[in-house]
Amino acid sequence: MNNDKEIKKLQHSYDVWYRDANRGKTVSSSHNYDQNLKIVATFDTVQKFWAVYTHLVRPNELTRHSDLHIFKSGIKPLWEDEANKNGGMWKLRVRKASRLWENLLLAYIGEQFKIDDEICGVVISCRYQEDYLSVWNRNGQDSESIQKIKQTLKRVLDLPKNTLLEYKQHSDALRKIRNQNRVDKE
Repeated sequence: MNNDKEIKKLQHSYDVWYRDANRGKTVSSSHNYDQNLKIVATFDTVQKFWAVYTHLVRPNELTRHSDLHIFKSGIKPLWEDEANKNGGMWKLRVRKASRLWENLLLAYIGEQFKIDDEICGVVISCRYQEDYLSVWNRNGQDSESIQKIKQTLKRVLDLPKNTLLEYKQHSDALRKIRNQNRVDKE
């Protein structure tokens, strides 16, 4: 018997994080970035997801230079987080991300990536000229999982074959920031 009132648990619990860089103005350090991150919702069932999702601001309505992160509960959307520090992210630049964001989010919570616990979260970053969609993973050295993520991204977003997807390891980004901070102090 199928009951519409039946609670449908998701495989994981998720936190919705919001960051508005306009509030902090400088994001040159991870400390400033961390201070601007706020959890705005949590969900662990299909019903709670839709309740949260219907109240989220759509990408085209977000303030420019803001980010919306959906990560597994317990993982902060920071490169330095234990779950992220050895990982990386696939990044896609798009002009209008609303529909792609929804498809990516549904694929993520619906476990379409099928690589166990490798995916940490998904992000939409709204900027002036374009938006960025990204998928964060745990292990930046696991080329098989990294390629599976790329192929799943292309499939669930129905991307043309010539679409440019860029993979970046978090350790490279952290090293770049540390070097820049060192130069700034000199």
